[in-house]
Amino acid sequence: MELLLSQLINGVSVSAMLFIAALGLVIIFGLMDVVNMAHGDLIMLGAYITYFVTTVFHASFFLAMAVAFILTALFGVVIEATLIKKLYGKVAETLLATFALSIIIQQVVRMTMGPEDKFVGLPIEGSLTVGSIVIPQYNLFLIAISILILLATLGLFFKTSFGMQLRAVTKNRSMSQCLGINTTRIDSLTFALGSGLAGLAGALLAPVKSVTPYMGTAYIVDGFLTVVLGGFTSIIGTAASSVVISESVTAMAGYMSEITARVLVFCIIIILIRFKPEGLFTSERR
Repeated sequence: MELLLSQLINGVSVSAMLFIAALGLVIIFGLMDVVNMAHGDLIMLGAYITYFVTTVFHASFFLAMAVAFILTALFGVVIEATLIKKLYGKVAETLLATFALSIIIQQVVRMTMGPEDKFVGLPIEGSLTVGSIVIPQYNLFLIAISILILLATLGLFFKTSFGMQLRAVTKNRSMSQCLGINTTRIDSLTFALGSGLAGLAGALLAPVKSVTPYMGTAYIVDGFLTVVLGGFTSIIGTAASSVVISESVTAMAGYMSEITARVLVFCIIIILIRFKPEGLFTSERR
């Protein structure tokens, strides 16, 4: 029982990391219908930015979070303007273009930074002991920051003019243009937001993962599965599915190998998607 409880508590922090990594993906993929295969590399860039800000320049980790968000958001604006802008509505083309971009980013980072692992120290050390269960304080920070990011994103989408325009463009781009909405501006800002959230995810993952040119690849499959299971356009669904996936893998990994647990969970997800391809948390449409 103690092992199961420890695994479940650990699964909460893992689900927080998965949600942060997948949130930018649900915005770009779910709302903009762009299959961004370079999303994991934006996470990687955010981790490298954090490494330089905290380890090389010895600045605050919280400053590194802000810098990672801003720089990757600006990079997202450049990607959208130069590559994605002419490919809206062409899913296969965006997949191929961003896959090529992913390879380019990885190789450029590998040539400039080297293949060696980089390490970022924990900004919050120590742990909380509850009975025989030890919970690192940084894991609690990840859970708290993921909840804040979720609330801030929901507030942006449902309580601001930008969010209303974004949802209008997502529902009917042609009618939104007829009503005077600057869809080009909305596209650019939305892609920048998704890219910035990917960079922020990289900053938060850097202290618990080795920073390498290929670290973002591991989050592509998990991120897409999370978005598809939760519902392509549902932020709440993404949060819920990240908990379901992470808790299932973590709990089962306590009694079998992690690879076997991931295979079983992914098989279950495939079966669920087969019978409910729109996702578990997608609202009904007329």
